[in-house]
Amino acid sequence: MINLDDFGKTPKEIIAAIASSEKEKRKRLGITQKEMSIRSGIPLSTLRRFEQTGEISLISLAKIAIVLNDEDGITSIFRKVGYASMKELLDARHHKG
Repeated sequence: MINLDDFGKTPKEIIAAIASSEKEKRKRLGITQKEMSIRSGIPLSTLRRFEQTGEISLISLAKIAIVLNDEDGITSIFRKVGYASMKELLDARHHKG
């Protein structure tokens, strides 16, 4: 079994960083939690839980990103990466699926 803790940041650290960044940007833009809730259509309790724990659905996170005008931040999470060599490209095509 793979131990995710061996890959650098833990999942909890990653989601905490995302929540912290969202909260910082929201505040910098002068948007209150209540206003974010209304503009995004996300219940206030969900937004508060996200900012405290990092727990949120992907659809709700996308709604927040739209309000903060940061859709690129969401869509670039798993951005395409170029291949270092022709062999790497061919191997990727062989293992596609």
